[in-house]
Amino acid sequence: MTRIETTSATRIGVIADTHGLLRPEAEEALRGVELILHAGDIGKPEILERLAGIAPVIAVRGNNDTAAWAESIPEEVTLEAGSCRIFMLHDRKRLDPQAAGYDVIIAGHSHKPLNEARDGVLHLNPGSAGPRRFRLPVCVARLDVADKPKAEIISLIE
Repeated sequence: MTRIETTSATRIGVIADTHGLLRPEAEEALRGVELILHAGDIGKPEILERLAGIAPVIAVRGNNDTAAWAESIPEEVTLEAGSCRIFMLHDRKRLDPQAAGYDVIIAGHSHKPLNEARDGVLHLNPGSAGPRRFRLPVCVARLDVADKPKAEIISLIE
């Protein structure tokens, strides 16, 4: 199921793989955004409630979001933010290779941050903001879509 959203937000916070842990550093890094996108593996509904205290939240369900509370969360979201088309899912390996026409593709799952333009499309993975996995960084991202989409990965802890 793909949910389609429209927003006037241009300053967007992007978070993923919280796995039930919303660090104060993540909340601080997201302050001032107009919208928060959560790219899955939320962990528990309280995470979305706390994020909603910062800005409106749009989320997709991750492979670990299997409890009853997560059943209504879509696996994919298409978002129109200004003139920017954003596609969000949890695991980019599940991205249909035929998907086209997006300015930004957001995914989580790997816990590895990615901020890379390919063939005119910004590919963004904010990394994991939850429990540290191996030696991977703990981070979130900020996405600005006021003009040409551009993103910044924000490291939360050393």
